Amino acid sequence: MTELVDYPRRYCSICHHVVRRGFLPGPGGRPDASCPRCRSLERHRFFALLLSVLEPVLDDLGTLLEVAPSPETSPILADLAPRRHVRLDLGADNRLVDVLGSLTDLPLEESSVDLLVCYHVLEHIPDDRAAMREIARVLSPSGLGLLQVPYRAGTLTDEDPEAPVEERLRRFGQADHVRYYGDDFEDRLVESGLALQRVSPRSMLGADMSTWLHLNPDELVWIVRPADGTTVPPRTEPEPTSLTLTLSAMLGEMTRLRGELVEKRREVRALTRSMDRLRAEADRTPGIKESTRAVLAAVRRRAARTRRA
Repeated sequence: MTELVDYPRRYCSICHHVVRRGFLPGPGGRPDASCPRCRSLERHRFFALLLSVLEPVLDDLGTLLEVAPSPETSPILADLAPRRHVRLDLGADNRLVDVLGSLTDLPLEESSVDLLVCYHVLEHIPDDRAAMREIARVLSPSGLGLLQVPYRAGTLTDEDPEAPVEERLRRFGQADHVRYYGDDFEDRLVESGLALQRVSPRSMLGADMSTWLHLNPDELVWIVRPADGTTVPPRTEPEPTSLTLTLSAMLGEMTRLRGELVEKRREVRALTRSMDRLRAEADRTPGIKESTRAVLAAVRRRAARTRRA
C-alpha cells in the first residue's frame, strides 16, 4: 500500500504520541526507525503491543525477571504491577539493575518466575544452551518467557565464541556477539525443555498495520513455556485473523479518506487561485458592488479553512 507507506504521521506505542513528521533514522541509518520523543525502536514498540495483548494472562504477576533491562521496556513492564520486578544483568555497563548475575546461573529458585523477558541477550552468551536450561528451570509451570534474538530464517546458526572482534563484526554484526541464529535456534529451545510459539507483527497485527506503525513485519518474538518432550511447531505463513482483517479494512478506509482529502486540497488551492484572480480584477474594476467583494472574501476564507483541515 504505497499511500500507507507514505502516510506522514506515525504512532508510537511506547510514549503514545502521534509523530507528525515521521520517525528518525535508527542504528546504521535505518530509516524511519526511532521515535523522536522516546527513542524507541521497532522492537520496543512491538514489545509494548505484545504485552498489551498478553496482559489478561499476566494478571496478578508474582515475579517478573527482566534480563538486561532497557529504559524503553522497563517502564512498560512496571505497568504490569508485578509483586517482584527483578532486573538482572552481568554489570558490564551502567544499566540500572536489582541483581548482578548471569543467565547461565540464575540466583533464583526453581519454578519461581511468572514472566521472563530476555531480548537480545542469548547471542552474547557462549554457552547459550545453559542459559536456555536456566530459563526453563526458573519459569513456573504457568510462566511465560518472551525471547528475541538476531535471526535469519532458512539458515543454520553461525557461531564462533573464539572469533576475533573483526570477524564477529563481519559475521554477527556486533563485536560482543558470538553467533547469528538460524532455524536451529528453535531446536535448542526445545532440547532445553521449552515449548515455543512464534509471534510477529504480521501475525498479530497484519501487514498493513505493521507498515503504518513502521514495525518489521516478520521480526519474530518467541513465547516460551517450560515443557519436556515437545517438538518444534511447523513453520507456516501467518493466516489472516478477524483482528488483522479488521485493522486492514480500517487502514484501507483511512487511506481512501486521506486520498480524498489530498484531492480536495488540490481543488481548494485551484479555487483559491481563481478567487485571488477575481479579487484582483474586482479591485481594478471601478464601481463593483461591495457585496460582490464580500462574497469573494467569504469564499476565500472558506477555502483557507478547508486547506488547513
